[in-house]
Amino acid sequence: MKKFFFLLFAAGMFSLISCGPSAEELAQQEKAKQDSIAKVQADSLAAVAEQARLDSIAAAEAEQKRINDSIAAAEEAAKKKPGKGGKTPEKKPDPKEPQLGKGGRK
Repeated sequence: MKKFFFLLFAAGMFSLISCGPSAEELAQQEKAKQDSIAKVQADSLAAVAEQARLDSIAAAEAEQKRINDSIAAAEEAAKKKPGKGGKTPEKKPDPKEPQLGKGGRK
């Protein structure tokens, strides 16, 4: 009876050990996992670079629109004031203050 239980126990142990994946299968699974991680990282970097490019284009377009709007507003303002001729009035020079000498005296 002892031999029978020993054989049954040994057979059970071998069946448990043989059910798990082999070292080769484990290596393949790990390689597939690493390949998947590398692919996700590459895709993520590509997506970030593309988004940065699109953001840069949008910022340049917004700046160009701002400039065009400013030019249009200046032209519209010039049309509304035809008598001025677009010239700015000249400023009169301020009288110079007397220079103080050494020791704070005039």
